Amino acid sequence: MNEGRGRRGRVRSGRRGAAALLAGLLLLVGCAAPGDDAPARTVDRAVRATLDRRADAVLHHDPDAYLATTDPGATALRTAQRRELGNLADVPLSAWEYRLVRVTARDTDRARADVELRYRITGYDAAPVTADRVLELRRDRADGRWYVTGDRPGADGVQQLWQQGAVRVVRGTHSLVLGVGRTDRELRAIARTTDRAVPAVSGARPERWAGRVVVLVPRTPADLAALLGSSADYRGIAAVTTGRTGEPGRNPADRVIVNPEAYDTLGTFGQRIVLTHETTHVATRADTSAATPAWLSEGFADWAAYRGEGRAPDRIAPELAAAVRRGELPAALPTDADFGFAGDPERLARAYEGGWAACQLIADHWGEPELLALYRAVGARPERDGAVEQALGEVLGTTPARFTALWRTWLRTHLG
Repeated sequence: MNEGRGRRGRVRSGRRGAAALLAGLLLLVGCAAPGDDAPARTVDRAVRATLDRRADAVLHHDPDAYLATTDPGATALRTAQRRELGNLADVPLSAWEYRLVRVTARDTDRARADVELRYRITGYDAAPVTADRVLELRRDRADGRWYVTGDRPGADGVQQLWQQGAVRVVRGTHSLVLGVGRTDRELRAIARTTDRAVPAVSGARPERWAGRVVVLVPRTPADLAALLGSSADYRGIAAVTTGRTGEPGRNPADRVIVNPEAYDTLGTFGQRIVLTHETTHVATRADTSAATPAWLSEGFADWAAYRGEGRAPDRIAPELAAAVRRGELPAALPTDADFGFAGDPERLARAYEGGWAACQLIADHWGEPELLALYRAVGARPERDGAVEQALGEVLGTTPARFTALWRTWLRTHLG
């Protein structure tokens, strides 16, 4: 997610776009000589110009200029896009661009553009948020310009918050909260809790990070799933964090997404724990990779959230404590599958609690700096195989088997 060069609001063309378009035109018109990619370049430039104008219109909140890129005959699309741009009006954008990935010609007057939407929020995003989009376009033979006739999610299936309704914006000290269908009072309360979470995370993880968070608050759990491009059931999940992992050199643009139905059932303490947990994911994103197991990433986030709260272990991990007292001591650390939304809330709770217990064990037995070092060491590996084993040996001087045995002893001692 490294930021592209050039003026904000412009389109970057992917290398494969011209070649793919040329092949399509050769098949369609059969008149271009081998190696002659002039038709492809012409359409590519024309589509790029349309998307450039579209991006500039969004940045300037100019609905007339935005609709000037939309097919005049597409009445329903124009109505929807005018509404969408209005929904976005209060969001402080510093950049908006359509990175052109591929253009596929339908015929000489119609084309499909696969693009990557990239945008940044002023003061919060050091790197852009990205989303795949597919735009259908047609060429008007009268004026020779290309117009958008369709705009839908691409391969990632992700919807944007402003496509769900008018966005309210509340600024906190360390947070920006964007909500749809929520009151200013609700959003201000979330901003206050996030503002408290940010310094708590900085205390648990003293390394430098952005120190600011963007929080999205959609109307329903289904809307939350749409923001993630997911079909999972999030009704029992109070909040999630989305973002790409393992980006070197900068913090990617994460978003914390709150499910108000579940979040509102929590007390003040629970809400604080949830948002501190999710804020930890934002702070540790650059140190997290495909090599990081869920027990470590989720356990560390819970450890940071509960650190300094003064709660007894059996109150932090009640489901796991009940299992240990029944004689159901887990034989191994939680797997990634244990953290899935499989409709078993007890299993999910035990997974989170087991991950927290593993991180608390490391902080108790080896020290907090070693816990941080272990997290970084695992995340520095590009793949899962051998990553935890190597980091345990290099950082803690132990093996997975010995660590698991020590973790089980810790569970018996503190939760039994």
